[in-house]
Amino acid sequence: MHMELSDLEYVIFDVETTGLAPEAGDRIVEIAAVKVAGNNIIGQFHCLVNSKVPISQGAFAVNGITDKMLKSALEPENVIPKFMDFIEDNMLFAYNAKFDIGFLGQELRLLKQSLPKELLVVDILAMARALLPNLGRYSLSFVAKHFAIKETQQHRALADAQMSLEVLKILFGILNKQGVNEFSYVKTAFCIDREVVNRAIGGRIAEIQEAMNVGARLKIRYFSVLRGEVTERDVTPREIMKEGKYDYLVGYCHLKQKERIFRIDGILKLEMM
Repeated sequence: MHMELSDLEYVIFDVETTGLAPEAGDRIVEIAAVKVAGNNIIGQFHCLVNSKVPISQGAFAVNGITDKMLKSALEPENVIPKFMDFIEDNMLFAYNAKFDIGFLGQELRLLKQSLPKELLVVDILAMARALLPNLGRYSLSFVAKHFAIKETQQHRALADAQMSLEVLKILFGILNKQGVNEFSYVKTAFCIDREVVNRAIGGRIAEIQEAMNVGARLKIRYFSVLRGEVTERDVTPREIMKEGKYDYLVGYCHLKQKERIFRIDGILKLEMM
């Protein structure tokens, strides 16, 4: 289904924890989220969580949350289900999403539940690294400062979720200026679920392979992360190759009149000529 970035409905969330490793017993102590429709905030969720696991010194140094602050807080079994109800069937965005979703998934497993299989989770950190390749540092506070976003409260869940939203809006704006306004690209490039990504890329690979089989040329609309620009290309496909975690189309580019390599997750549209 075609979805433009300006029309998306989604939830941005953030967690604070007792430490860095859910597999070692660390737990969520604060969870917050902002629900967005288009450019409007339509809901908020925020709750401290009494997991009954002591907060490590390292975690306290970051978020300032103490065990005393959590004594009267609700326990996970009274918070996590409410959070999942708040999400409804919306996609999730988070800054360093693998960290946050890892803790959320662990809390659900402890409640004998699991993340919905159809849940889409998009990493804003991955977007920032791709769209700001020369920034050097990519902590949320550093990227926010780069965009002149005013910091109100650092390393607390609701403030970080709100700050992540402001960063995301600007990143969407960068994509829009380059003519990239469809969610399909964001999903393929920045979703943390490899099955979702592989399914989308697999469809592109099948189309490219069909063109090679019949000796056809391809008209592609391509977003280059390195140059931050969108171009239209007429390509005779030669080969599909994999290097590291990325798949590439190797072909003769009639615009440049030489062989070129295109990352398949950067192909926005593809048409057999």
